[in-house]
Amino acid sequence: MIRGSGATLLAGNLLSFLSCHASPGTSEEGAPRENPSPFRISLNTSTISGYKLPVREQIELCAETSFDGIELWIRDVETYMAEGGTPEEIARLLKDSNLILENMIGFSDWIADDPDKREKGCRNMQKDMELTARLGGKYIAAPVQGLSTFDRSKLPEYAERYTKILEAGDQTGVTPILELWGAGHLNQLSDTLHIVTGTLHPKATMLLDFYHLYRGGNSFDSLHLLNGSALPVFHINDYPAIPERIRLNDSDRVFPGDGICPFEEVLPVLYKNGFRGALSVELFNRSYWETMPVKEVLQKSYEKTISVIRKAIK
Repeated sequence: MIRGSGATLLAGNLLSFLSCHASPGTSEEGAPRENPSPFRISLNTSTISGYKLPVREQIELCAETSFDGIELWIRDVETYMAEGGTPEEIARLLKDSNLILENMIGFSDWIADDPDKREKGCRNMQKDMELTARLGGKYIAAPVQGLSTFDRSKLPEYAERYTKILEAGDQTGVTPILELWGAGHLNQLSDTLHIVTGTLHPKATMLLDFYHLYRGGNSFDSLHLLNGSALPVFHINDYPAIPERIRLNDSDRVFPGDGICPFEEVLPVLYKNGFRGALSVELFNRSYWETMPVKEVLQKSYEKTISVIRKAIK
C-alpha cells in the first residue's frame, strides 16, 4: 500500500472530475527542450526566493539549468513592473528562453467568509489572472487565502465561491487551480475534491504537492482515483522522517530523493492515470540558501528530480 499518514480517503461525487478533461499537461504552450522524463521538469521560484533575485534573472537561471517550465510569483512580476518593465517583456523572455509559464503564484482572499473581503479578493484574483494572461500563462494558484476557519457543512458554498473565480477565468483564458496546503485550512484531498467536483465546471482542477499531501495526513493510496490528465502541475519535493509529520514546516522540505516520500510507488500511479504535466520543484529550505550558490540549488533541484523519475518510471 502507498501510504502517507492517515486512512485512505474516500472522495464523493468524483464523476465530473474523473470524466474526460483535455490534458493541460500536453497542450502546445511552447516548445519545451527534450528531456529524459515523461513529465516536464519545472521550477517554482520559491525554491530560490532566499536569494532575492529579480524576475529576469530567475528566468535566465532557470533556462540555463535545463528546466522546461517555471512558476513565477505575482509579487516578483509586480516589482519588475514597478521598476518600468512590462509583462510583454517577460513573456518574450520566457519564449526566447524556451520556458513554459506553468502557473502563477498569487494570494487573494477570493474565498473569505466576509462578503466585502471576498469581493475585494475576487477583484484581486481577476487582476492577477489578467496579468497572467499578458505573461502568456494559462494557470494561477488559488489557495484558500483569507478563510479564517474551515467548516465542512459549507463545502457546497466553497464550491460556489470557487466557481465564481473559474467563471472569471473563462473571461481571461486563465484557470485558477484550487491548492491544498498541508498545514492550512484546506489540507484534505477529500475536501479539495468535494469543492472541485461541486463546481460542475469543466476546467476545475487542483494543485497538489507531495509534502502538503503528507503534512495534511492524506494517503497516497487515494491518488489512483484521480484523472492525472486533469492536473496541469504537481509540486514535487521531499520531506524528512524527523520531525514528525504534524511538526513539519514548509522550510523542512528537501530535494526530491533526500527524504522519505515513496516516489517509486507514487509516480507510476500518476503516470498510469495520465499525468503528463509539470513536476515543479517547490522548496523553501533556508539551509540551502545559506550554504549553496543559487546555481547549485537549481542544478540539484533538476538533477535529483530527474533521478527519482528515472527510478520510478521504467
